[in-house]
Amino acid sequence: MIAPPGGPVQARRSPAVRVSVGRGSLGGMSDETTTRVAALDAVVFDVPAPQVAADFWQRLTGAEIEQQGYGEDWITLNTPDGWSLAFQPAPDLVPPQWPGQEHPQQLHLDLRVPDVGAAVRRAVELGATVLRENPEWTTLADPAGHPFDLCHAPDNDGLTVMGVTFDVPDASAAAAFWSGVLGDPVVYDAEGVAMLGGERALLFQQVEGYSAPRWPDPAYPQQLHLDLQIGPQSLDAAEAAALAVGARRLPGGEDTFRVFADPAGHPFCLCTS
Repeated sequence: MIAPPGGPVQARRSPAVRVSVGRGSLGGMSDETTTRVAALDAVVFDVPAPQVAADFWQRLTGAEIEQQGYGEDWITLNTPDGWSLAFQPAPDLVPPQWPGQEHPQQLHLDLRVPDVGAAVRRAVELGATVLRENPEWTTLADPAGHPFDLCHAPDNDGLTVMGVTFDVPDASAAAAFWSGVLGDPVVYDAEGVAMLGGERALLFQQVEGYSAPRWPDPAYPQQLHLDLQIGPQSLDAAEAAALAVGARRLPGGEDTFRVFADPAGHPFCLCTS
């Protein structure tokens, strides 16, 4: 729900390290959840044309339109596996230029597919661009330039969302912060990669030369951000809890949401609805 001030808030990434995400703990970490500040509601993309972006992701994932017309251009999709993907207008968006950090990706989606080759061909037909091919996954960009990965999962039934991956300077610190916000356990933390084990996974990959977004500065924009649902508590209470675990308040917001940054500079919103 972050309205770009004359431009977007941006994200980008570096060569990925793959973490196999299964149905259980990845070992060696606590599997106990903590008290959470908020729950993940939606992954929000800054895009120059929300309808074009939503059409691509709807056809790629088989999602349904959940909401259309927040303000004039907001579109939210609900994927068959329970993820909300939202698209907000950023007319002056400077797209990521992966894998560099001059115009970084910041966040990206990892998708599971049983046949990477077939999924890549389908994505390209829909308007994606191949950025890099690897034995177990291929990195592509959507029509707005946001990178995403199609990852080999031979037992998967079609395409599903594996998780959201953050580029960060310190994967352990990022996982600890987001565990405090979401109440999900850290189930993997090794060799510059960490992961939370909630219902919708968040992953963190350590990036050399990391360049943080500085929203609302249009020179250092965001690309994607998370909207979090605070439930019945007040925004004041949710803000106090977020600040206590290391968030930083950013300008902007309305009666129904407030804008923050995580310790790595990634913006996110705490929302009442």
